[in-house]
Amino acid sequence: MTSADAELAGELAARAGRLLVDIRNGWDGEDQRELGRKGDLESNQLILTKLARSRPEDAVLSEESADDERRLTSERVWIIDPLDGTREFTMPGRTDWAVHVALWESGRGITAGAVATPALGNQVYMTGAVCAQPPTPGRPSPLIVVSESRPPAFAAEVAASLGGQLIQLGSAGAKAMSVLRGEADAYIHAGGQWEWDSAAPVGVILSAGMHASRIDGSPLIYNQARPYLPDLVMSSKELAPALLKALAAVF
Repeated sequence: MTSADAELAGELAARAGRLLVDIRNGWDGEDQRELGRKGDLESNQLILTKLARSRPEDAVLSEESADDERRLTSERVWIIDPLDGTREFTMPGRTDWAVHVALWESGRGITAGAVATPALGNQVYMTGAVCAQPPTPGRPSPLIVVSESRPPAFAAEVAASLGGQLIQLGSAGAKAMSVLRGEADAYIHAGGQWEWDSAAPVGVILSAGMHASRIDGSPLIYNQARPYLPDLVMSSKELAPALLKALAAVF
């Protein structure tokens, strides 16, 4: 059952997703970097404005805003990536970009969140309203998704040890949701990320009863003074033990 906070996260991600699709479809400029900047900033402003009205006492950590250290003493912090996969957003035909909205609560971690995939019908995945889907029929298994721009050096060795294959995608949210939808079996990353890259996807994955942790199996901790997470792994519960063992052998 979704909470009021999860519903708000879903609403914000959906609204931002629609805005980003409109910006992308209406863009007639030649500078793709400017398109990315416009998407980042306008999506961020939309989310922040709505949060200020709906949850005025809560703190916010957003990729596109200056960090406010008051969040470190707040009981509730929204962790936002208004456009995850800016590079892919600017590339015609790419669908692997997303919107992330998550809520962290002191002593509880990520308690609500949503990931929107605007270029895929603006599907929104919310905590409390998702379940893991079975593997897509007929595809290789296990299939491990990694970053297109920064794949871990050891990823191919891990895949081979499990008898699997690698695929590459852009946005962290897109990769995580491909695992949720059964299009991939796992997502591994070791090139460094910021908290906003993974907070909402991790919340959704855990809500679906799947595995998400650091590569060494330790928990993913959010709302830190330096909001940086070096690595992560997501997978089904069933695959997680073998995957973590394979990772331990090379990482």
